[in-house]
Amino acid sequence: MRTYLDCLPCFLRQALEAARLATPDENIHRKVLNRGMVVLSEASLTSPPPETARLVYRAIKEATACGDPYRELKLKYNRIAKGMYPRLKELVARAEDPLLAAARIAIAGNIIDFGVGSDFDLEGALSEAMASEFAIDDYSRFRESLAGTKKVLYLGDNAGEIVFDKVLIEVLGKNGRHITYGVKGQPVINDCTLADARFVEMDKFAQVISDGSDTPGTILKLCSPEFVAAYRGADMVICKGQGNYETLSLAKDRSIYFLLKVKCPVIARDLGVSIGGIVLKKG
Repeated sequence: MRTYLDCLPCFLRQALEAARLATPDENIHRKVLNRGMVVLSEASLTSPPPETARLVYRAIKEATACGDPYRELKLKYNRIAKGMYPRLKELVARAEDPLLAAARIAIAGNIIDFGVGSDFDLEGALSEAMASEFAIDDYSRFRESLAGTKKVLYLGDNAGEIVFDKVLIEVLGKNGRHITYGVKGQPVINDCTLADARFVEMDKFAQVISDGSDTPGTILKLCSPEFVAAYRGADMVICKGQGNYETLSLAKDRSIYFLLKVKCPVIARDLGVSIGGIVLKKG
């Protein structure tokens, strides 16, 4: 998916919010915005939005001397989500179709996205995801594809959300499937890293690997050789969140499924759905 003009002011909003998390100094906030505007003035509209976002967030880190402005918020939502974990597991255990329930739960967790907002109703998102119709419903194809799948690469998105992913990964890991869970190589926004995966004990249910990148999405040319090998070797790739949709929506070399909650008008337009819709889409 390409970058649209609507994305540019959104990047500046994100830059200011991240700067305010990093420091109360308004002079530095102004410096962040100035550097962000330079990045955006040179941004290519043919590249996916996360490619530009990567450069904006690097400018934020340099101007604020803060390597992870969202650190405390990520820890907060990891803890909140861990507290919900027993109930999420119970929802799957009671479900007529555990795979469908787990997929809906994973999508519900996608509400935790500081690139879009900062006020999340997790309980409301969970209730809605469990009861709503899919805006795009490729679940039947997803289930059929899994039947012959031995190796799954699951691309995580955000901290906190990673606990909701773990519920689905536990179901996917049955029948001897090998699950690899991909996280960011360095902090960017509230995307999950190896530290988040360790905190929620994801390594008990999947092989956790870093993509070696600080991109809030997945751009293979920026990823580590280990990660690219895992991507090439997977029978199926499951992509969580908007950033992974933006970067891999046109990929044709893998069996890819996108799981996300639509929170952005540009992505809503690209998908042809309304904001707030839940999506399980075959790539």
